[in-house]
Amino acid sequence: MFTDPKPDKVDDWVCVFETGSDIEANMAKSYLNNLQIPSNILSKRDSAYSLNVGDMALIFLYVPNEYEKKAREALSNLDEDTQD
Repeated sequence: MFTDPKPDKVDDWVCVFETGSDIEANMAKSYLNNLQIPSNILSKRDSAYSLNVGDMALIFLYVPNEYEKKAREALSNLDEDTQD
């Protein structure tokens, strides 16, 4: 019945980060912004419910296609730094 949710296709933009947390999405967006990488958040959170887990609470971070590699590397480095 349900399948894994996938980010929407947006012309000339690619999803580089998925989360269920507004805070994580905004932190990732700010981090990319500091690196001069443009990004936009697309929230699938249902405002009628106070959910922050599951399919009704996904938040996607998009960057322009030409910044995909740089953004993925930056977010990967950020993830590695936070695990140390």
